[in-house]
Amino acid sequence: MEFRSISSGMSAFALALLIAAVFLIDTVTDLEIAVAVLYVVVVLLAARLLHVRGVLLTSVACIAATLLSYRLQSKDGASQTSLVNCVLSLVATAATTYLSVAIKRVANAERQARTELANVVRMASLAQLSASIAHEINQPLAAIAASGNAALRWLAATPPNIGRAQEAVDSVVSDATRGGEIVRRIRSLAGGAAAPTEPLDLNEVVLEVVGLMQGDLRARRISLRPLLSGTLPPIAGHRVQLQQIMINLIANAGDAIDANPASDREIVVATAQRAPGTVQLTIRDDGVGFDAAKAAQVFDAFYTTKEGGMGLGLAISRTLVEAHGGKIWAEPRHPGAVLNVTLPAIASADNNASGVLE
Repeated sequence: MEFRSISSGMSAFALALLIAAVFLIDTVTDLEIAVAVLYVVVVLLAARLLHVRGVLLTSVACIAATLLSYRLQSKDGASQTSLVNCVLSLVATAATTYLSVAIKRVANAERQARTELANVVRMASLAQLSASIAHEINQPLAAIAASGNAALRWLAATPPNIGRAQEAVDSVVSDATRGGEIVRRIRSLAGGAAAPTEPLDLNEVVLEVVGLMQGDLRARRISLRPLLSGTLPPIAGHRVQLQQIMINLIANAGDAIDANPASDREIVVATAQRAPGTVQLTIRDDGVGFDAAKAAQVFDAFYTTKEGGMGLGLAISRTLVEAHGGKIWAEPRHPGAVLNVTLPAIASADNNASGVLE
């Protein structure tokens, strides 16, 4: 703040010297030209160095110096040319001042608008980040609650089933760890940091997710059937992020078939190598589906067809898939829908046709 004050003071002093120099040249010399027009240069310099108020004060000083110079010259019998030069100088100075002030005000308004827009974007990003955390952390929290209640029931049994209770407690620990990983991952994405990756077997990740979701889906009388290719090349990915992609897609499919009869509630999770260097994950359900025209729209943030839905699951999944260098798209089917994810493989492998969905 002190440095800016010193800089402004030096700029004002330099402009005052320029005004004095132009005034002396205009008053002392007998040049038949509008020397006072040089005050335009002074005003332009003020527009670059000072705020609007400083530009206006500089312009007033230039106009006053022009009038004073003409007054001093008129005592010695100023010519008509001097009067014309004086008028031209005043008009030029006034016009330059008007344009300079107008440009600075527009620039200030633009700067303020950019600041306000940045604040709006920051608040929108914060709101989306909060919604993302609420959406994704809800799944491990629900799993923790279910496993905790199961542990209490096994312990309250007569006699207590210590083995099953221990399994439920292990599930609580696992889901709590996954929840912490989700929060760290979202914070990492919000900060622009790249998540660490490792070679992964996509089939292994699918089976982990099936194990995580099987209990909840079974309680809803939904069958989750893995249809995995026998041999897949490894992929470079973040295990928790890939798990979250699958959990989001499977949870979305589960919601889509909730209204189906109990005998017609099945989700198929398939893996295959469709092309060299590419591994594909496919999730198929027989639920309500969607129109072909809305196949791309389903991945938009906050777009949802579910009552009470947040519209973030598929949007988050697309962000994570693209962060892995992959692609995700949806295809309507009758009935239901198919969601496809392709991920780049680390090394090529023979294409195994098993697990290819029709």
